[in-house]
This record gives sequence, C-alpha cells and structure tokens, in this order.
Amino acid sequence: MSENLRTYSKSWEDYELLDAGGGKKLERWGNIITIRPEMQAYFHSGIPYTEWRTLAHWEFVEEKGQTGKWKNLQKDSPKKWSIGYKRLKFNLELTNFKHVGLFPEQQNNWDFISSRLNEGDRFLNLFAYTGAASCIARNTGADTFHVDSSKNALAWAKSNMDESKLLNIRWVHEDALKFIQREAKRGNKFNGIVMDPPAWGIGAKGEKWKLEDKIDELMSAASEVLDKKEGFLVMNTYSPMVDVTFITELSEMYFEGMKKEISELYMETKTDKFMYFGNLLRIG
Repeated sequence: MSENLRTYSKSWEDYELLDAGGGKKLERWGNIITIRPEMQAYFHSGIPYTEWRTLAHWEFVEEKGQTGKWKNLQKDSPKKWSIGYKRLKFNLELTNFKHVGLFPEQQNNWDFISSRLNEGDRFLNLFAYTGAASCIARNTGADTFHVDSSKNALAWAKSNMDESKLLNIRWVHEDALKFIQREAKRGNKFNGIVMDPPAWGIGAKGEKWKLEDKIDELMSAASEVLDKKEGFLVMNTYSPMVDVTFITELSEMYFEGMKKEISELYMETKTDKFMYFGNLLRIG
C-alpha cells in the first residue's frame, strides 16, 4: 500500500482554480469568478488581492461561523448559472455557506469512477450532495443510488440530472450510515461506493453526528456491501480528527487483502500554488 502520495485534480474548460492565499481562493466557474474563504490557503497569493477584486464577480464574506453573505463586485452578475464537465451540466448557485453546489477538487475522483464502472454495475454515492458523482456514474450506464439527508441537496441533484439529460438515478433521502447498514443486512452488493463525508453533519431526522465517531461503523458497513472481487471504494475526508494513520488502520481492518492507496488530494492554482483538499482513500 502506498502512503503519503499526492493525487492531483485538474482544472477544466469550465473551471479554474486561479489563485489562492491569505485564507482565500480565487476561482472561475464558466464566466463567473468568485472569491471564497479557504482555511488551507495559509500562504501568500500569487496575484495581489486588490487585483483579485477587479477580476471577481462575487466575494463571500463570513459573518458567523461558516455562514455569511456574498458581496457583489460586478453589476448584474448572476446568482445562478451552470457549467459543463465533459458532456454533463451542473447547476450552480450562491449559498449562505460559501458553497456554490460543486466540489471541483473531486475531478480526479470523477474520472476514476468513470473509468471503473460499466453499464449495469451498481453504484452507491453516500453523502451525495448535489450529485456530481451520481451523474458521472449514471452517465456510464451504472444503476446509481444517491443518498443524502438534505431535501434541498436532493432537489439540486435532480436538477443536475435533468440538466445533464440523464434518467433514473435512484434518490434516497436518509442518513447515509443507516442506509448502508440496512443494505448490508439485506445482503445487497455494489460494484462501486463513493463517500465524501463532512466533518460533522445532521441526519435526515435532525440527529447530529461527528465523522470521527461514525467512521468505524461506516467503513464496516461499506466492507459488507462492496463487491470485493471487482468493486472499488473511494473516500475523501477533510476532518482534522480523521488522519492518515486512522484511515490506514480502518482500511486494513475491513478490507484485508484488497489493493489500497492512501494519498493527499491537491489542486494546483494557475499561479503555481498547491491547495490541499483532505485525505483520499481508494480501495480496489
């Protein structure tokens, strides 16, 4: 098993990580450029921040915790728009949690999923958010299960399916851990599993949880439903409480004998800065 590797996601035609530094990042989404907070951008930016503000259409200003408001920097800039990824389309929108509905650092994982799935395979996307990975999987012809505890995220994901001219993703409004544990009891198997769990979350019925308290159960259930002969699992964690050592121990415990790769996920800015986006586990 390889450790301390780096896996790099890349910009594409409709998305660029332009610059980062000073606790912020500058990104282009189609024709719209945003400035957002980024705790990992602790270095100096490649372009002066004053120049960022002449380029950007919107800047997110934190007010309380992780919430805040978007400040308009260019008149008549849209709050909703869409961008493409290969043949797919994703709807974006400014939210009060600094997000716009897509995690572009997952680009490398999207291509990995696409390369591993075949038509008719069963694919499970846990903590599926707005469904980029679900659309990627469904585009291969895989029977795709999309699980999220947020009704708003499910509605957003459905709009992405429609925008991408796809059909028949299976929508599941439920706590991800409860769903996968029930699938394990039923003896169901999946050819591919992807999970990008938040550091903390709220379940479908309002129950609060922390990743470090649930990841053992999550990995255990995943090991029961994964087809270990041909299948794969991808997990990206951004929680400081779930480090490489912990991930390594759990993967060895529950996926003994399977190929494993643990790396750190990065993107490079157009100004030659390197942004860290958490630890990445791939099994199978």
